[in-house]
Amino acid sequence: MPKNMNTPLVSVIIPTYNRAWTLKKAIDSVLEQDYKNFELIVVDDGSTDETEALVAAYAESIKFIQQPNSGVSAARNKGISMSSGSLIAFLDSDDSWYPEKLSAQIIFFNENPDALICQTEEIWIRDGKKVNPKKKHQKPDGMIFIPSLALCLISPSAVMMRKNLFAKVDGFDESLPACEDYDLWLRITCRYPVHLIDTPLTIKTGGHEDQLSTSTIGLDKYRIYALKKILRSDFLTEKQYRAAENMLKKKCRIYADGCMKHGRKTVAMYYSRLAEEIEDKEQKADSPKTKD
Repeated sequence: MPKNMNTPLVSVIIPTYNRAWTLKKAIDSVLEQDYKNFELIVVDDGSTDETEALVAAYAESIKFIQQPNSGVSAARNKGISMSSGSLIAFLDSDDSWYPEKLSAQIIFFNENPDALICQTEEIWIRDGKKVNPKKKHQKPDGMIFIPSLALCLISPSAVMMRKNLFAKVDGFDESLPACEDYDLWLRITCRYPVHLIDTPLTIKTGGHEDQLSTSTIGLDKYRIYALKKILRSDFLTEKQYRAAENMLKKKCRIYADGCMKHGRKTVAMYYSRLAEEIEDKEQKADSPKTKD
């Protein structure tokens, strides 16, 4: 850290559920940070494995919170509510950080006092092997709402944000069993820039069976929910609204096709009708007004 720079307290929040097999690596990567002014909060979301015994070995270094199984959104929100730092950093229990991760983001916030949120680049590991993200996964910088409509371009494990941002956007939606981060990012990116530190300081690990993104069928159902919610808000510009509405139409059709292939005809018809209603609305909006 450069001399004479602010060193605010960072609250690091790790939500976990039956991840004792990988949690130690995540915890150790936090404790090995070269930036030391942090508190580490592990929120155990009703684990039935050896999580409690594992965390007990770190008793002096960790604030350990246990709750009945309520989902990752509730676990993250609980961690935020119990935090003392002015900055929040999340780390998924199957991910890890390089030692310079927190210090790089602290330097960024010191140099950019008006910024509310930033993320680092990542290294992706799938089934134990490094993989290169596709072009569509490349992280943009700044006002990224429209590119974020198609898929998540922000990783919880790579983010650091000011705690007061959560009061502005109401935190994670606890009704969502998946795509809760997509929902939050839409509510943030439509109003605030998300800054990128173009250095890979987060290791994002995937491919295991208990990962939500691989175990949950029909993720577009939850993205549709998030899109409908943001469209009901008062936050969007006209350009943002039309882009979100167009993406909602696309995702409704994709989800309807998937439901039809799996024999869920009633559900497929509902989402097909929703897509048609959006298209009719768009056509009416684009048609020239007829004079009397």
